[in-house]
Amino acid sequence: MPDAKGYQDRQHAGRALARRLRHELGPKQADLLVLGLPRGGVPVAFEVARLLGAELDVLLVRKLGMPHHEEYAMGAIGSGGVRVLQPGVPGRMGVTQEQVDEVTRRELLELERRDRRYRGGRPPPRIAGRCVIVVDDGIATGSTMAAALQVVRRQGPARLVVAAPVGAPDTVALLESQADQVVCPLAPSRFQAVGQYYGAFGQTGDEEVQDLLAQAWATPAAQRGQQDGQQHVQ
Repeated sequence: MPDAKGYQDRQHAGRALARRLRHELGPKQADLLVLGLPRGGVPVAFEVARLLGAELDVLLVRKLGMPHHEEYAMGAIGSGGVRVLQPGVPGRMGVTQEQVDEVTRRELLELERRDRRYRGGRPPPRIAGRCVIVVDDGIATGSTMAAALQVVRRQGPARLVVAAPVGAPDTVALLESQADQVVCPLAPSRFQAVGQYYGAFGQTGDEEVQDLLAQAWATPAAQRGQQDGQQHVQ
């Protein structure tokens, strides 16, 4: 488990998160699907899926950054026309509806580009009737995760779980009303940013995402479960 300082890197975080999920979910779940949020959530989700013997895929969502302050999220978009905005947007910090729509159009183009690059012609995973775990490397404002949950919920999962190694306590509490379960081992009261709880928190590139997905898709989930199910999660 993590200490108060957090994790070495995303791989370490994914292994710790997998151990917590094993405990929280109880007996091994059948027909389990792990969805990583690109890009930083995919290395974490890869470890979770590997150690739970689950199918891995990506769930494409995009943060909507504030005009001139893109590091601050004013909302997020997801596949199927989902858009989630923070309370007070438009209007907050002088943001207009026109600016919201312009940022949305730009991020939609990026979402479509990533879909082509990551998935190619691969069909989307089956979600209906499955236990679905949506994984990110951390939760700050929760806009991206909220959009992701809407995308998944529309497709009728049997159970919808949010999983992240670290998150802001207030946001984690809010997400508990939107998912069936939230698993977040580290929710420090003085949370400021996700990166402060990682020793190494470099950018995750498109190539790394593609490589991890290729590895996961090359080996059936059941076989990964046989290979890794008895491993001790460090």
